[in-house]
Amino acid sequence: MTDRIPSRDARNFSTRWVSLVALTLVLAGCGGGDHLADVRAFMDKVTTQPVPKIKPLPEFKPYEPFTYGAANLRSPFQPPMILPEQLLGNVPTLVQPPQDHVRTYLEQFNIASLSMVGSMEIGGLAYGLIRDQDGLIHQVGIGDYLGTQWGKIERIEERYLELVEIVSNGGGGWLRRPRTMEMDQISE
Repeated sequence: MTDRIPSRDARNFSTRWVSLVALTLVLAGCGGGDHLADVRAFMDKVTTQPVPKIKPLPEFKPYEPFTYGAANLRSPFQPPMILPEQLLGNVPTLVQPPQDHVRTYLEQFNIASLSMVGSMEIGGLAYGLIRDQDGLIHQVGIGDYLGTQWGKIERIEERYLELVEIVSNGGGGWLRRPRTMEMDQISE
């Protein structure tokens, strides 16, 4: 028996035949059955349903700023002043607002609308930096006035200043009311 070596043409033929069979099997595997039938059914169902109407956005109400009208009144967090009985009548007191005082720019604002935003020292003298309700910064020193109640600055420290206001005692006289203005925490 003689062993025969296949010719080159025979090898090409068998390679082509195996490739053709493999290609036929692959195509038969991909084409059989409908694997996407459930997806197509769902899509057909969804497209036949009516499109729901989208609710309109709620109407936007613009912001309305609130103007606080009780700034001149006593703070509910401070204890009320207890007045001696002799001051309740029309008894004149020694405390009086300054008679010949020329009002400064910061005296047109209520003290509650002013805030201390800093301090500095120039030539050994302490100065405070005060922000008014318009956002402007003003430099004040000891002896200057703030607010509508003749608030005279008595002392300026790094984080606060002390002033004394002259307020009505409700009986025709006047009282000295000490007050402290601390540095605004937001400005740090």
